Amino acid sequence: MVGAGLPQLLALAGEAKSYSERLFEYPQVDKLNTMAALDALRKPAQQLVVSYTNEAALAIVEKTQGYPYFLQEWGKHTWDLATTSPITLAVVETATKLTIAGLDESFFKVRLERTKPSERGYLRAMADLGIGPHRSGDIAHQLQKSVSTQAPVRASLIRKSIVWSPTHGDTAFPVPLFHDYLLRTVPAN
Repeated sequence: MVGAGLPQLLALAGEAKSYSERLFEYPQVDKLNTMAALDALRKPAQQLVVSYTNEAALAIVEKTQGYPYFLQEWGKHTWDLATTSPITLAVVETATKLTIAGLDESFFKVRLERTKPSERGYLRAMADLGIGPHRSGDIAHQLQKSVSTQAPVRASLIRKSIVWSPTHGDTAFPVPLFHDYLLRTVPAN
């Protein structure tokens, strides 16, 4: 556009971005509610004439917080250990140890290995504060650093999809149980 000023070009660029964003839909994959999580666990088993006791199924849903991949992992380990139907809470408890060990070694470890020492410190500070989400200022305070010095660390973790910002200034873990993993594996600051 000959003769177009910078403000006009920026406005056009903004409109183009909005148009391109409308071309694609990105459905959000989130945790399942209790009923959907129970169905995801029970229905495949029922097709093979296997059931879970209510307390066993609810324990898995509670432990996974309805996160679909974790439901699959708990279901797999529970299924592999079960020798009779219905599958009981005792089997789920034994499977929990195996599932957490498996998630630690693969799912969580892979994420943590992509971080720098400063990022691991930030993650550990978040974990020390609890499940979250946490205000950026609270995390910086936990680290005894300023928010401005920690902003690049937070931004890097967001870019790596290791944390996310559910609302402005808040930081959260995108998957359940990551905070527990950090408490088990990353030394306190």
